[in-house]
Amino acid sequence: MAKAEKQITHYERARVIGARALQLSMGAPPLVKVPEGIIGAVPLAFLEFEKGVIPLRVISGRQYAKPAE
Repeated sequence: MAKAEKQITHYERARVIGARALQLSMGAPPLVKVPEGIIGAVPLAFLEFEKGVIPLRVISGRQYAKPAE
């Protein structure tokens, strides 16, 4: 049985990319081959996010309100 992937909010996405960018700026090795023209931790973290290789999980405790009937 395949796991259903949940969509993350843009806030969660920004948090994951920011956390990975911090790791990269502190010396963590990149998880993808760095293409020419990529300068800085944020664009590299964004590239890693797009490729799905960032080793971070989003655990969300969101609860959604039921719509009014």
